[in-house]
Amino acid sequence: MPARKPSHTTAGAKGPASYFPSIEKTYGRPVAEWQALIRAQRGKRHMELVGWLKATHGLGHGHANALVAHTLAEDAKGAR
Repeated sequence: MPARKPSHTTAGAKGPASYFPSIEKTYGRPVAEWQALIRAQRGKRHMELVGWLKATHGLGHGHANALVAHTLAEDAKGAR
């Protein structure tokens, strides 16, 4: 049986971004919308944001952690 090629949406995605297609499919919102929600929670730390996503929006730990990690990393890059 030949090996399956990865889909074009996940090929090349590494780290937290590799979760994004699954997050969008599972929870029905684009990643940009999740990031806007995270950014609106000013002053919360990483694990507080993860807990908030899990409790308020029903995300699993891995998905919540990936979204928060990626969003905070983007924001840190922009702040330099």
